[in-house]
Amino acid sequence: MSEDPDRPSILDAYAALPGVPDELLDADGGIRPAWRALISHLQKLGPEDRERGFSRGSQYLRDAGVFVRSYGEGASPRDWPLSPVPVIQPAAEWQSLAEGLAERADLLETVVADLYGENQLVADGHLPASLIAANPEWLRPLVGVKPASGHFLHFLAFEVGRGPDGGWWVLGDRTQAPSGAGYALENRVASMRAYSSFYSQANVERLAGFFRAFRDGLNAARQEDGSRVGILTPGPLNDTYFEHAYIARYLGMMLLEGDDLVVDNGRLMVRTVSGQQPISVLWRRLDSVWADPLELDAASRLGTPGLLGAVRSGSVTMVNALGAGVLESRAMLAFLPKLSEVLHGKPLAIPNIATWWCGGQAERAHVLANAANMLIGPANSTHLPLEPEPGSVLKGDMSQMEGDLQAWLEQKGRGLVGQELVSLSTTPTWENGAMAPRPMSIRVFLARTQDGWRLMPGGFARLAANSQDPSAVSIRRGGSVADVWVVSDEPVSGDSMLTQPGEAFVRTSPGLLPSRAADNLFWLGRYVERAEGLLRLYRAHLSRLPESPPGGTPLTASLEAYLSDRGVDASDGIPDTIGQTIAMAVNSASQVRDRFSVDAWASLADLEQTVAEMRERVFPGEDAAAAMGVLLRKITGFSGLVHENMYHFSGWRFLTIGRSLERAMAMSELLAEFAEWSGSQGGFELCVEVGDSVMTHRRRYSVTASRDTVIDLLALDPLNPRSIAFHVNEIKEQVGLLPGAEINGQLSDLSRAVLRIQSDLAMLTPGDLDHDALVTLGQSIGHLTDHIHAQYLG
Repeated sequence: MSEDPDRPSILDAYAALPGVPDELLDADGGIRPAWRALISHLQKLGPEDRERGFSRGSQYLRDAGVFVRSYGEGASPRDWPLSPVPVIQPAAEWQSLAEGLAERADLLETVVADLYGENQLVADGHLPASLIAANPEWLRPLVGVKPASGHFLHFLAFEVGRGPDGGWWVLGDRTQAPSGAGYALENRVASMRAYSSFYSQANVERLAGFFRAFRDGLNAARQEDGSRVGILTPGPLNDTYFEHAYIARYLGMMLLEGDDLVVDNGRLMVRTVSGQQPISVLWRRLDSVWADPLELDAASRLGTPGLLGAVRSGSVTMVNALGAGVLESRAMLAFLPKLSEVLHGKPLAIPNIATWWCGGQAERAHVLANAANMLIGPANSTHLPLEPEPGSVLKGDMSQMEGDLQAWLEQKGRGLVGQELVSLSTTPTWENGAMAPRPMSIRVFLARTQDGWRLMPGGFARLAANSQDPSAVSIRRGGSVADVWVVSDEPVSGDSMLTQPGEAFVRTSPGLLPSRAADNLFWLGRYVERAEGLLRLYRAHLSRLPESPPGGTPLTASLEAYLSDRGVDASDGIPDTIGQTIAMAVNSASQVRDRFSVDAWASLADLEQTVAEMRERVFPGEDAAAAMGVLLRKITGFSGLVHENMYHFSGWRFLTIGRSLERAMAMSELLAEFAEWSGSQGGFELCVEVGDSVMTHRRRYSVTASRDTVIDLLALDPLNPRSIAFHVNEIKEQVGLLPGAEINGQLSDLSRAVLRIQSDLAMLTPGDLDHDALVTLGQSIGHLTDHIHAQYLG
């Protein structure tokens, strides 16, 4: 134990850095009041209990599939690096931060409104015209365009850090498409798991009220035409796509990509399986320059042609307004303190990091004289001063710049800023069984609600990888993140996203299904079913080999050729085609991740990971046969979770149609190939085994398998979930429930095609379904894909 009886042993090696404020310890080395309960709780736990709690939080993040993707790392996702120790802030201090940031948000709103409106700040010399014109986020096509909502800014993030005096400083403004709010939510869920016995009594302010107020504000901004609110994402390859999907699921909003949208007569519409439907509020997570390839960046494949036309017509509210990213540049920080006094008559309540634009002689001279304590870099960069980038010079580089720095500043001054290097406060992280201090910054979020600006009572902190390098406060540079707890002195309300007391109960529509989402769900159903079919076929082949003579049998030779036609190499342990098919299923699911529960996604991800692990250690033969059984249990587990947990509306129907179509086609092909085989362990038994109907066949028929019994059970029996008839009936039922199944009282082409197949099949007997009839039946079922794409997915 520690020699100091008031200092817990987990803090034995913990000490604030010289001259740097610490979140946990006060100036006298005592534990700050807001931290005492947590430290006491951790101290009372034994080492095993602490690690068990921390592991629960980490396991939740893995199960939920929380990851971050960094473009510089081959776009490969990495586990979310959450530190188990939260950053604790007193509620009273957080309220002061909220008030100061609300003032800053109003200032930013006034500045951006002027830049796209009267441009008086430039005309009066408060902002340099050249600086604004050179900013790639200042969008000339939007000058003079007023937002439909009356506001340019609706959702903001600020990177804040505590300076040497203990006060908060703004390190950067995020007005473009602020990220991180979804990660803050997941951090909170993970920390609740880690501190399951402590969290409920810790008086930690809940996050749900913040999101509910923002969601209600977005819904209130909709136009009165039945239009919707959507979230615009660049897609699954974006580094924060996980967050986009999580927020969409949490708020109950459509997650849209640029291709989902179309502008029709000045209205922004979303392509859905019910036709084009209006969108009047779009929370964009896409940078402005990519939003419209017609008027902005012509190379964009992420945006929607004509989107600016819809903005000009006032038919859509963009959150935030296109072009708002002009406020994020480092150079803007040099002017905001003065602009606050000019526009609001008072200094910034929360100052930002000291910044000098090098376009003026006096400013250049100051930067030159103090260069050893500055970061000098591009004026219109949006990187934080904690994230040096190419084109920047730090004090450590001065030896290389002694003779050229002044010339560089003179020549390039209008494109440069100097920013004072900061020493951030430290906060505890858990390392080797004890607390260790790490420099940190906090990303906080401010939302415009119907009652004004509201600060999230929390956020997420970035922690440096080591205690000596504040510039490593970056996930890409090995840093970690932590949940932020705003702790009250009084019990807090149990806020949630559920209907609040006194609110009227309303059962809302399940929502629109974008055509892109329907397409991915349809193919997800097909890929999962295709993978299951290949697993069953390959296992059946492997199970016959031990009893076959050295040269094999005609059946095993035919089955091996049948597998080869489907890309399966029977000499592999885990054939590549099986792994590739499962990977295609995962890819389709990742495009619509907002539509799956955590359990369903974890099940599919576990299946893919298991295949990857097995490919390294499973050998052909009996080893591979056993592996096929494991994979079958996992893939059917995913199918069961989706069937039981996914809401049975349009999305589930497309997934089910895809699954049934693939199974019916595969069974038609299997019967056409092997239903003519007879003899011991012949084709009849193979079809029944692959059709997972061995027990059913024994109960239904008192004779051994014959062609008639196999065709009757696997093709014509409407009660067997492995039969063609069962799945044709399923397709007909689900198609009949889709929008547009009937058009003006007449069946659609798709409905008519399904009905024709069903009717023809119902008239057949086992004797009618010979080889040619089965081939034709399979082709007819396959052609339904063309009708589905033409009506819903094109």
